[in-house]
Amino acid sequence: MAQLRQDYDEFVARDTAVLVVGPEDAEEFTEYFTEHDLPFTGLPDPEHSVLKLYGQQIKLFKFGRMPAQVLVDKSGIARFVHYGHSMKDIPENEEMLELIDSLDSD
Repeated sequence: MAQLRQDYDEFVARDTAVLVVGPEDAEEFTEYFTEHDLPFTGLPDPEHSVLKLYGQQIKLFKFGRMPAQVLVDKSGIARFVHYGHSMKDIPENEEMLELIDSLDSD
């Protein structure tokens, strides 16, 4: 999430909402977001409802949910999906920003 915070203004400048979905309950999630002063929206998903909708995996031997990034356009169509194989397997912000720019040029 530190990576998203770093370039958050770049996403906002592109009229892009950043939504982080996490496995914690609402209380834990709110506490974490408040403690770290995160500027984007967080959605607690302790029952994995959103996880299941997007096919995100849980790997018990790799500390739970694997990271996933989904870029959804304003029509609600998923234009890019990346399922990480480890907690470090996350696309760089630059790649995501380039994808957003390419959608704007369509």
